[in-house]
Amino acid sequence: MKKLIAILCVALYFFSCQNPVVNNIENQNVFSFVFATDVHIMPERNATEGFLQAIDTINKLAPDFVIAGGDNIMDALGQTYGRSDSLYNLWQETIKNLKMPVYHTMGNHEVFGLYENSGIDPLHEEYGKKMYENRLAKRYHSFDHKNWHFIVLDGIGFTEDRQYYGYIDSVQVEWLKQDLEKIGKETPVVVCTHIPLLSVGAQVQIGPNEGLGRGSVVTNADVIRKILEQYNVKLVLQGHLHILEEIYYNGIRYVTAGAVSSNWWNGPRNGMEEGFLKVDVSGSYFKWEYIDFGWEAK
Repeated sequence: MKKLIAILCVALYFFSCQNPVVNNIENQNVFSFVFATDVHIMPERNATEGFLQAIDTINKLAPDFVIAGGDNIMDALGQTYGRSDSLYNLWQETIKNLKMPVYHTMGNHEVFGLYENSGIDPLHEEYGKKMYENRLAKRYHSFDHKNWHFIVLDGIGFTEDRQYYGYIDSVQVEWLKQDLEKIGKETPVVVCTHIPLLSVGAQVQIGPNEGLGRGSVVTNADVIRKILEQYNVKLVLQGHLHILEEIYYNGIRYVTAGAVSSNWWNGPRNGMEEGFLKVDVSGSYFKWEYIDFGWEAK
């Protein structure tokens, strides 16, 4: 009898090893991805060369996909159509070197012609966020990967005097509620926003009594955070501030993910090197690390 049980156990072991269904179930929630924010690609400062070096490092790491965290270009806010068009083209050509899918997050520097000194009429067919949406992605969207849900938000608002500030509009807030309601409260969620929902950047960089201005944080972040806290949101990935920080608050980790360009391709910023975040997921758990890809400013 003991011999029979042993044979059955061995048979079950080999069956599970050979059975792709069993293996797929075991591996369905094991993956990695990269969050690469604030590239600020431009023809100057050897920025394209630097980004290509980052891409080479990412390809060697072979994540399942890359999320671009916004401020991909430098920049469209106060530039002519020709300059902005050329920067978008440069970005699109350069990311073709990535060997995995790329998802995009809206950054303030992707906004075309917002500043009056750009000379762009607001009636221009690609004014504001239209150039970004025509060329890269919807300004907010979501996707699924191996039982995890990813939400990409547009945290860029416009003032009447044509400046940007951190804000998530009411249409988007309703969409966010519906999107989360569809997936339920069990599915692990990652949220991406260029301008942070939560940061102590000003306290660290300026002084302990300082707060972030309306251009540096989402001004209705309290509304968004309360929505996210009702679901299984594990991680919020942020950019914009060119700092690396992690804040754990009410069960959610908020990570401001440094910058691929660090000090806008002029070298390290406050001791932080050029880099990007690599996130490893296993089941419902994750860990992240900041990858310095070895760039040296010329």
